[in-house]
Amino acid sequence: MTPPPFVHLHVHSSYSPMRGVSPLDELCAVTQQQGLSCLALTDTNGLYGAIRFIDLALQRGLRPILGAELTTAGHRAVLLVKTPEGYANLCRLLSERHGDRPFDVLSAVARHRQGLIIFTDDEAALSAWATQSTRDLYVELTPGPAMYGTLQFSRRSGLPPVATNRVYFARPDAYGTHRLLRAVALNTTLSRLPAEACCGPSQWLMPPARMALHFPHAPAALDNTVRIAESCHSKWAVHDVAAPSFGSLKDDEAFDTLRLRTYAGASERYGALSPEIRERIEKELGIIRQKRFARYFLVVHELVGTSETCGRGSVAASIVSYCLKITHVDPLKHNLFFERFLNPGRTDPPDIDIDFPWDEREAVFETIFTQYAGRAAMVANQNHLGLRAAIRETAKVYGMPAGDISTVTSRIIREQTFVDAPTGAQWLRAIVTALGLNAPWPEILRQALRAQNHFRHLSLHCGGVVITPDDVRRYVPIERTVKNRPVIQWEKDQAEEAGLVKIDILGNRSLAVIRDALEAVARHTGRHIDYAAWDPLHDRATQDLIKRGDTIGCFYIESPATRLLLKKLWLGMPPDRQPTPDVFDYLVIVSSLVRPAAITFVHEFVRRAHGEPYEPLHRLIEPILRETFGIMVYQEDVTKVAMALAGFSVEDADHLRKIISKKHKRRQLQDYYRQFCFGAAGNGASPEVVGKIWAMIMSFAGYSFCKPHSASYAQVSFKSAYLRAHYPAEFMAAVISNHGGFYSTLAYLSEARRMGLAILLPDVNASDWAYRGEGERLRMGLMQVKTLPEEFCVRIVKERTAHGPYRSFRDFLQRINPDTEQARALVRAGCCDSIAGELTRPALLWRLYAGTSEPDPLPIPDDYAPKQTLAHEIESFGFLATRHPLTQYRNQIERVRPVPASQMGRFIGRHITMVGWLVTEKPVETKDGLPMEFITLEDTTALYDATLFPDVYRRCHRLLSSRRPYVVCGVVESSFGALTITVSDLRFLDRVSKDESSPSLSSEPWYDGL
Repeated sequence: MTPPPFVHLHVHSSYSPMRGVSPLDELCAVTQQQGLSCLALTDTNGLYGAIRFIDLALQRGLRPILGAELTTAGHRAVLLVKTPEGYANLCRLLSERHGDRPFDVLSAVARHRQGLIIFTDDEAALSAWATQSTRDLYVELTPGPAMYGTLQFSRRSGLPPVATNRVYFARPDAYGTHRLLRAVALNTTLSRLPAEACCGPSQWLMPPARMALHFPHAPAALDNTVRIAESCHSKWAVHDVAAPSFGSLKDDEAFDTLRLRTYAGASERYGALSPEIRERIEKELGIIRQKRFARYFLVVHELVGTSETCGRGSVAASIVSYCLKITHVDPLKHNLFFERFLNPGRTDPPDIDIDFPWDEREAVFETIFTQYAGRAAMVANQNHLGLRAAIRETAKVYGMPAGDISTVTSRIIREQTFVDAPTGAQWLRAIVTALGLNAPWPEILRQALRAQNHFRHLSLHCGGVVITPDDVRRYVPIERTVKNRPVIQWEKDQAEEAGLVKIDILGNRSLAVIRDALEAVARHTGRHIDYAAWDPLHDRATQDLIKRGDTIGCFYIESPATRLLLKKLWLGMPPDRQPTPDVFDYLVIVSSLVRPAAITFVHEFVRRAHGEPYEPLHRLIEPILRETFGIMVYQEDVTKVAMALAGFSVEDADHLRKIISKKHKRRQLQDYYRQFCFGAAGNGASPEVVGKIWAMIMSFAGYSFCKPHSASYAQVSFKSAYLRAHYPAEFMAAVISNHGGFYSTLAYLSEARRMGLAILLPDVNASDWAYRGEGERLRMGLMQVKTLPEEFCVRIVKERTAHGPYRSFRDFLQRINPDTEQARALVRAGCCDSIAGELTRPALLWRLYAGTSEPDPLPIPDDYAPKQTLAHEIESFGFLATRHPLTQYRNQIERVRPVPASQMGRFIGRHITMVGWLVTEKPVETKDGLPMEFITLEDTTALYDATLFPDVYRRCHRLLSSRRPYVVCGVVESSFGALTITVSDLRFLDRVSKDESSPSLSSEPWYDGL
């Protein structure tokens, strides 16, 4: 039986924040099952899922109709896009709705209604708009008691009716989830949730036949749904690129300007230009001209001209970018694959990511939003309810006490790492059983699973900015941030799909570290190093430091995993192979190989790098993977292998590479897998070989790097390592002043001691706001005193610079006039020791509290006991600064008699006891999905790495929540010369009993010096 004519024109998805229930794919699937050919999406006050909806609808053979329900406190209306002008007007209206000015929906729609179809049951709004024009204006009829009055209004006014069900969920059983979401949004319990805050239980995606039963008296309302759908715009050219403008330059003028700047930069970079260089420049310029991206490059060139930057990502494969100093890696010298960045068949815009020093990024944003006012906006993150938030919020609407919620939620999150369940129902049963949860918690968890992943609100992407040719509100609705900056309603994937050109303005602490260290070197030595022209890649001391893995503080290569890999690669390399590899080239590989899904290939790479023979998986991919010993390391390896082995076009291969890392990929990936298997089989690849190659391809899921990105990072790593090798004090001062990287301030100070630097406490006569290093000394900055504001500390430094050192405590108080708490903090942190004369710290405080700094006949109180002084250090800085924290546990360490970390190499294969302060931890999963953890600890002699495999981790993981000293028992393992300890037992050092002792394996009691 043919279904009656009907189209759902008022549909909310899970992108209607905390209202709509059903995800887009479910709505499209149900629509397809009902035999309908089109569907409208009308989420509340936004187009948050519009681009994804277009894609999913087209995949299912549906014609997508875009719109939104515009709501205010007093009015509401559904607006559907009829023409491209209507789309731009809808974006403007939604932008005004989220703006910082009062929004009058009646006048706003009247101004911007061209190209839009409007319907509502709001009689006041309809009457107001009808006085302007009745064209494309409809009365909305929805099943329910109010429908008959609305139908009478339609007949009186002459405005045609249209039938809708104001859909909020695809199936009727989802009504409970809708009520849950509304209660969460209103911060109330289900029992107190007002009925008017929710839709009705019948507002689901009813099939046409059932909808027709509600409109026997208004068949025209059903017919009008089809008529409206047919008139709506549906030819969405979402891949048409909206490149930014550059001044008033037209395309040809912009290209000529880009060409002149490129060749000027090429002469500066290369000197005389070889035919190879000219050929590469002309090739890239030709594609840039064809794709009309010249203005985009000019915009980026202008932005990077104000700072020391690092162009990262695939843009580093471009010689044009290199010549413009957007990037600093020579793509010819390092054989970088330009097609990964831009190729003639690529439909989406190129993505240029630029790292700026983290403290200069705000100024860059100010420049962008001033220079491109009205044409620039931040990219959003779309925040959805995660599991933890879903559990907490659901428990709140069930009225559970706050204490119970925190306790149970923490237990669930901890326990779930040990639960391997393919379905939500199985996960629920496993958690309830493992934790022994009683009612109502099983029902709370059941509902929380249904609420999980629902769109809640926008936040800011870490640095993405789109710049459009004209008013950004023609392309996408915008909202406002706390700083009143515009932010689009889409996250980066939808923005790129829509053809918006994104520039990532990212903050990089290591660029600030390098900048500050270079400035300090210039001040102390007179040596001025030009960041852009500086090439330390062949410095022997830097290379040796990297080979040893002594890279704490060095950008991107300081993590435990990377340091271990560097040690395995070089310490275990046979002597006859040591001179062969280029350290920079290997560092590029290492930077890309350390990623979550590639762990199985790391050891294989090391073995092959050490000379172990291997058989290439297929002759066609051997040349591609020769430099990485047959292992796929870079993102573009996916593209190259798919083209060479399976016959993919450049476009298909690049799209395969892209969708591997996407969240919404399963359907497309299956198609590409079949295409890959078919093409590879045609070239003689066996199913076994295809499986191995496909496994390598899938290791790029999640995050992974292209070679240009790794090369850009490796260059910054090299510059960091150079400064550590040659100017350690200036370097470590800059690392800590810029708030470090992978480790805590305490860990960096401990490393500085191991590097031979003396750590000096903050001093009002010697410290700046930031740390300062020179020679073999590292002076702590006033920034480290926890309670002191920056403005106050800067005032101390400025006064000292302008009028000379402080001569006494009295002189300091008179010139700075600190309040009592500020002075107390300085005294207890030791910052006034140099101006105290013969006064102790307690005496200084006595003078302070007495309101005078004059000598008086009062006796000078004794200084603090050493234990109290150390306690003040921890209070002032958050850690011990004058000594290692393990020094407080000398008695316990004597009883344990541990092996020092510096002597681990003597005990390979033996079970030993060590002590250590926890530095960092990295939870991971085995290939079977079992949780385990890698941790890094330190004693006073060295850092060391430890592994807790699943059985030990399950037993000990709760101990790892504290920054405390540990006793670590286990077996020392050596992998390619890199040492770790496989833990068999872990406990707190401060709980070692007086009667406990262990036999000493160490040749000398190293802890005697503690």
